[in-house]
Amino acid sequence: MGHRDRSARPADLVREQSIRIQLIYVVGVVLWAINFVMDTFWAPHGDRGPYRPLIEILGMALSAATACFARFSRASNDRKADVGVALMVPHALGLALLNSWAPQSTTVRPLSSITVLILIFGMLAPSRPATTFVAASVAASMDPLGVWIAHLRGLPVPSPINTLLLFYPNYVCAVLAVAPARLVYRLGRQVLEARALGSYELIERLGSGGMGEVWLARHRLLARGAAVKLIRPDVLSNGSPEHAAATLRRFEREARATASLTSPHTVRVFDFGLTDEGTFYYVMELLNGCDLESLVRTFGPLPPARALHLVRQICRSLSEAHGLGLIHRDIKPPNVYVCRMGIEYDFVKVLDFGLVRHEYRAPTSTLSAEPNLMGTPAYMAPEAILGEEPDRRVDIYAIGCLLHFVLTGQPLFRSRNRVQLLLQHLQEAPTPPSEAAERPIPRAVDDLVLACLQKDPARRPAGVDEVLRRAVISTPGEEWDEEAARRWWQTHLPENGDRSDLTSDPGGGAHPGSVWIVPRGGIDRW
Repeated sequence: MGHRDRSARPADLVREQSIRIQLIYVVGVVLWAINFVMDTFWAPHGDRGPYRPLIEILGMALSAATACFARFSRASNDRKADVGVALMVPHALGLALLNSWAPQSTTVRPLSSITVLILIFGMLAPSRPATTFVAASVAASMDPLGVWIAHLRGLPVPSPINTLLLFYPNYVCAVLAVAPARLVYRLGRQVLEARALGSYELIERLGSGGMGEVWLARHRLLARGAAVKLIRPDVLSNGSPEHAAATLRRFEREARATASLTSPHTVRVFDFGLTDEGTFYYVMELLNGCDLESLVRTFGPLPPARALHLVRQICRSLSEAHGLGLIHRDIKPPNVYVCRMGIEYDFVKVLDFGLVRHEYRAPTSTLSAEPNLMGTPAYMAPEAILGEEPDRRVDIYAIGCLLHFVLTGQPLFRSRNRVQLLLQHLQEAPTPPSEAAERPIPRAVDDLVLACLQKDPARRPAGVDEVLRRAVISTPGEEWDEEAARRWWQTHLPENGDRSDLTSDPGGGAHPGSVWIVPRGGIDRW
């Protein structure tokens, strides 16, 4: 089960090949159309006969169908590549028929356009070496076949030996086409080996930032999809040794802190390690959903009942972390994922513990030499901005900012100037969500948001358990329940298929309508 075909290639490379297949056949439609126009309007009754336009119409139709197949089919990208190369043969037959339709010299002919066709596929969209060789050889034989068909039509044709001598460049190109195919597959195996991280193999890069990358990955034996977050060794070598050491400590601290938490509303970490090349990584669960910021930006502000339903789950995640003395310090909509988990909908996962801090340890014993001002300005508590030693109440302030955003669709304070934005958190009184929201907001919800946004930490709720309690009692009469969540997801983010595309065919891509989104928390901040 864990064995992998030695001819396999990384999924992102196979997908790029599928895109090239699309482009080749789109160009094919254009070229066949040009030939059709020329034959129809410039030589409609010449020696080339009335069947030539029919061949060109069939060529256009086949090219268009192949391009659509490569673009819209749910078949794997490997299958698309094989089909694209195999369909080179009927195109070669069409070209051969055009080449031999009218009487031509039996001793000298220009280089056949089939040689160009074979070389284009060999260089731009090579399939498996064996498939490429067979398809190219058959395509090369279409010119001799066209000569034989011309013979049946009574046209003067060269002898069989002269025919082979006239079209031997076709077969030379068929052999040459195998070379790039072998090179691509050899490089693909090398890339797969280079991307191996312990028991996981990297399939496709999903995002990158200044210091790290997130990859779609798969367990070699379990065929389980996962997300891998890593720091590239070249990034570490570009800075000072102190900066590299601090970055590695923060990365390790994030992995260890996340792995220590067992709440179902905290993203799970499966593995953590260091490759032989010096790449640090950790493996986390693959989520089916979208981050809270994308949800609001795409579908608009949430109704109060749903917003509180999500906040209660955030509180459950933070309650465990705070109980262990861990402060998240970067609660914000991009770090909260709203997921489909099995048969549950609107299931929250809290991500990115990259700025986690232990509340009960002195600053000198922390694991990083980071500056005091750490976090996202739009969600930073006043005491964190002032450089005071943070406690769990900075997360409560961030919950207030987050709740204001999901209710109104706008951040609490807005400014393009970072310093001005920080000053607003320090000095300006927050406005209740009801004054900015398009839909009615209950007074109890306003009070909860404003309580979390108190400038003085002592005036905020004492802990997330208190926020959770108030979120429960503040929920409007129309409760957002599992049935309401299921209806919303089936209407707005329907799931077409399952995760089989991640296990049996990593090159196939997600089905249209599916939302396979991997945690990317903190990568932009890096």
